Amino acid sequence: MNRALTLVVVVLLLSACASNKAKKPSSSVPVPSATKTQARAETDLPQAQRYRDTHDGGPAAPATDIARLVEPVPKHEPRARYGNKSPYSVLGKTYAVMPDAHKYVERGIASWYGNKFHGYMTSSLEPYDMYQFSAAHKTLPLPSYVRVTNLDNGKSVVVRVNDRGPFHENRLIDLSYAAAVRIGVWPKGTGLVEVRVIEPGKSGAGDDLPPQAPAASNAARIFLQLGAFADKANAAQVVRQIERQGLGAVSIVTTRINDREIHRVRLGPLQSVEAADALVERIERLGLGTPRVAVDD
Repeated sequence: MNRALTLVVVVLLLSACASNKAKKPSSSVPVPSATKTQARAETDLPQAQRYRDTHDGGPAAPATDIARLVEPVPKHEPRARYGNKSPYSVLGKTYAVMPDAHKYVERGIASWYGNKFHGYMTSSLEPYDMYQFSAAHKTLPLPSYVRVTNLDNGKSVVVRVNDRGPFHENRLIDLSYAAAVRIGVWPKGTGLVEVRVIEPGKSGAGDDLPPQAPAASNAARIFLQLGAFADKANAAQVVRQIERQGLGAVSIVTTRINDREIHRVRLGPLQSVEAADALVERIERLGLGTPRVAVDD
């Protein structure tokens, strides 16, 4: 009887050893990269949980001489596998990625982002490096190359757009720390800029040349556009609403697009980005919609 029990115990021990060996992964089977898995999961987290720091800023002690950095050379690239889903929604608003950014030019307010996001994944799943000349845009295809010109001082920089944002109301583009330093948007925080797509291989066409530096002037160039109408009577009705609320100087600017007259209702000029932000909030509270920023020379 004892001998039989001994044999049973030996058999069970051998079976357990064999089972453990079977569970051990083979060295020939590739193990998924922890870095890649973490990066993908990171972009799925809510903004409030994604980053180590709660507040953004520049480096405590700049480790790189921005003046020595070389701007990217525009080249043809396939669309990124991630970050080009269209439409997509953020903070309750829906955006459509441009199918084609050919001849895209727009003026507006630039902001910048830095140390809080450094090393984390962008929307295209490339790590954000605040010492590279890059940017975030809500609707340009990823990646895209654009020239960003500061309309206050004429300085410009070529950046590679590889991220989505900025999702603050009335911001056109979010520059990397290096790009913001290069054109003087840092440390101020915001700046009035022109964003112009650069199409690789189109040299000589003029699309990849910076606009001429604006003449030195203290004149405000920020307006809030409250609507664009084919019927001037509708535009006039909005003007009367704004006048009743006492929000400031309001006017109708008429332009012709494709043989059609378009009547834009504009409020301003305003003295600063901060004044524009405050007025946008006031207009929204009054239930008059969300105006967009328009920048003129």
